[in-house]
Amino acid sequence: MGSDRRRFGRAVGALLAVSLATAAIANAAPTLSSFKRVLPLLPPVERARLEQRVETLRRWSASERAAHAERVAAWEALPAATRAARRERYAAWQALPPDERALLTQARAAFGAIEPAQREALRARFDALDGTLHRGWRLGPTLGADYVRLQPLLAQVPEDEHAPLLRTLRAMTPLQRMDLAMLVQRTPPHERSGLRRELVSTSAAQRDAWLYARLQR
Repeated sequence: MGSDRRRFGRAVGALLAVSLATAAIANAAPTLSSFKRVLPLLPPVERARLEQRVETLRRWSASERAAHAERVAAWEALPAATRAARRERYAAWQALPPDERALLTQARAAFGAIEPAQREALRARFDALDGTLHRGWRLGPTLGADYVRLQPLLAQVPEDEHAPLLRTLRAMTPLQRMDLAMLVQRTPPHERSGLRRELVSTSAAQRDAWLYARLQR
């Protein structure tokens, strides 16, 4: 039920984003009164984000709104698949903790500094990877390196369990994630949901003991 409400709230938020884009194209400053009927339907985080966005657009000058309208029009001209892929990458970036964003920002700068031929070769190698690996690296450098081994645990995770699971995995040491990967491989698929819940509910202080006990079964 909770996940259904969140999905509905995001759908409403998406519609409101379209309304904001329409206002920008019309070069008109949006106001919250335009959305007063649907604002209560949004989750608090989505509502705060919308309010901040409306306030930002309201403060823009006519020329700034016109420039934004051009960007919106260029976005809408992209193929639907391209827009969906970019939204997925942006959502993955937003979900990363600040320290991992900082690491990736540094990596991007280093990548931009290498020779163009080497950069293109590295890009081609990455593009040639399986799509599953692409999704794994979107989880950031910490979990991206372990994604292949942990993928069975990360598959088909209920939406409300996803963020707590990622926080737990990122807080683990590399050795703990290695032990967990062995445990995941030993666990039948129908028991992995229970394993996830046990993992998340185990405190950091008890995690080594829990992993050891589970591996000894």
